Amino acid sequence: MLRITRITLSIVFFTLITFFFIDFAGLLPNGFHALAHLQFVPAWCTHSVGIVLFIIVLTLVFGRIYCSSICPMGVFQDIVAWISKRTARKKKRYSFSKAKTVLRWSVLVAVWLAFWAGFPLLLGLLDPYSAFGRMATHLLRPVYLFGNNLLADVFSHFDNYTFYEVQIGILSVSSLIVAIVTFLAVAHFAWRHGRTFCNTLCPVGTVLGLVSRISLFKVRINTEKCNHCGLCATKCKAACIDSKNQAIDYSRCVDCFDCLGSCKQKALAFTFNPSFLRRQESPAKKGIAGQARNDVDMNRRKFFAAGLATAVATPAALAVGAKNFSPLSGGKGVTRQIPIAPPGAISHENLQTHCTSCHLCVSKCPSHVLKPSFLEYGLGGMMQPLMSFEDGFCNYNCTKCSNICPNGALQALTTDGKHRTQMGHAVFNKDVCVVYVKGNNCGACAEHCPTQAVSMQPIEGKPGLTAPVVDTNICIGCGGCEFICPVRPHRAIFVEGNEVQGEAVVAQAEKTEEVELDGFGF
Repeated sequence: MLRITRITLSIVFFTLITFFFIDFAGLLPNGFHALAHLQFVPAWCTHSVGIVLFIIVLTLVFGRIYCSSICPMGVFQDIVAWISKRTARKKKRYSFSKAKTVLRWSVLVAVWLAFWAGFPLLLGLLDPYSAFGRMATHLLRPVYLFGNNLLADVFSHFDNYTFYEVQIGILSVSSLIVAIVTFLAVAHFAWRHGRTFCNTLCPVGTVLGLVSRISLFKVRINTEKCNHCGLCATKCKAACIDSKNQAIDYSRCVDCFDCLGSCKQKALAFTFNPSFLRRQESPAKKGIAGQARNDVDMNRRKFFAAGLATAVATPAALAVGAKNFSPLSGGKGVTRQIPIAPPGAISHENLQTHCTSCHLCVSKCPSHVLKPSFLEYGLGGMMQPLMSFEDGFCNYNCTKCSNICPNGALQALTTDGKHRTQMGHAVFNKDVCVVYVKGNNCGACAEHCPTQAVSMQPIEGKPGLTAPVVDTNICIGCGGCEFICPVRPHRAIFVEGNEVQGEAVVAQAEKTEEVELDGFGF
């Protein structure tokens, strides 16, 4: 029953969070983004003490239940391992392997130091939730959209338009490559060795593994019943059961419970038996435990002697290197120097210190204006979302991205708050505008400005012609003018980003209007 319950919970969590990433039609209510807030790293980034404590206490009581059922990357590895078992010519058998303690702790410290130094790329690459989010956005979502378009084509032949075609495109070549590499690497190790990623590279697995060593409920071996047959070890995808010495590495056990039903001697049980209630151990067992502790101590000494220096040097070098990358100009004619962060980002600094590039906001943006960055934010901010107005503009009343961000990189905005948030400001380049170049009136930019920040004013010396004039005080940088501008390849009007998003510019205009209305007796 434990195994069946674990599998049921895993399927429910995995299905819901995966579908929320790929759901373009809004079939799932927006409230389902709470599933992302249950993930460890997003909760830690937003200082959600309640959720972090819940995961820690859950691990302290039952072990790494989070890794086995809540984490989507963990369930993904289980799915790959299950397929591997069903398709293998020979019966799949796992075997015990020693813990890669030095590697695990080196990775954890390197990730923490890099994030603390303002270089979140390393955490974004190894955080299991963010890595899975990119896989879902860049790999699973296009497949889902392709299937939808096939159904739309078939149903339309019968005059049934339940399904409708949607555009499928590459959001970012660099993020797509990262997603493919992540998928292939994690799937390869899961196919051959089970939970290798969880117990070697995953920083969350290392942290929870430390807690699970003292969990109250554990899978325990009854040494009197055990006959050292090793059958349980062949079922353990975490490679943590040492049947020879009748020992289990609880820092790597993910509570999959696959081993429980495999033991023909009934020597395995998931029981409550904390160390402070255990009877005195036999001298032989003490010797094994003491040797294990000595091995851990040696590994720790090796780690501090060799791994720490590398962990400190690597993020520092990367952070310095990141400063040498200037923002991409986009080519001749485009003068944007500052990328446009999504609404609610507050500032580029806040975005870079919180965002782990899970791309939930990218996948859920209804206007398709959020794209993963390349080097626009620098190397440390690679893959973090920025605004691009090639395919659309930011809807004036839309607050979806800010309200679903689980990491605190985007602060939740109300519709009124969105109206008062200045992500950037429009800049007019008359050298390529059709009004100045060809002498034709246009005005498309002014017609599509929701705040009337762009207006058409007569050109001195050119009767009958009007040109755009930008009032940067009320422009919010939504990109409506840039998107609709007919000039190609470089727009005559574009949005320059703000490193710190403005506020109260539109609010001031609204206050002025209210004062004027009051003066007329309203």
